[in-house]
Amino acid sequence: MSKKVAVIMGSDSDWPVVKAACAQLDEFGIPYEAHILSAHRTPAAAADFAKNARANGFGVLICAAGMAAHLAGAFAGNSTLPVIGIPMKGGAVDGLDALLATVQMPSGIPVATVAINGAKNAAVLAAQMLSITDEALAAKLDAARESMAAQIAEKEAKLQAELKA
Repeated sequence: MSKKVAVIMGSDSDWPVVKAACAQLDEFGIPYEAHILSAHRTPAAAADFAKNARANGFGVLICAAGMAAHLAGAFAGNSTLPVIGIPMKGGAVDGLDALLATVQMPSGIPVATVAINGAKNAAVLAAQMLSITDEALAAKLDAARESMAAQIAEKEAKLQAELKA
């Protein structure tokens, strides 16, 4: 694996949710760095990180933020790498504001957006993006899907056995 993933959160309060993304990246063997950068409180540092991300070996940027949720958009505006936004639950409307702020990007500056608090899916999506040029990672994704299907088949068999009892 040659490219790594940047996992950026706007605040340390995002860590309890965001660590699920890091755990998923670990499971796939994808290298990553996690950082706290704010689009509003550290705008120069956030912009600098985004502008230099490709040169620093990153392939995908994951950004988690709540309320105004400008972080993913700020990163997308400063990098042509794929950006995945994780809108965080909380605030006056319990994450809906973060979801809308993350998904409503101007034409030409896309942010792929997962569900509110959808950190694990952000990591899976990052893995899928990186797997375009990484056959070993693609095989890991295929194996993960097969494992999920096997788990559902086991649960179905258990349910049917219980219904017949």
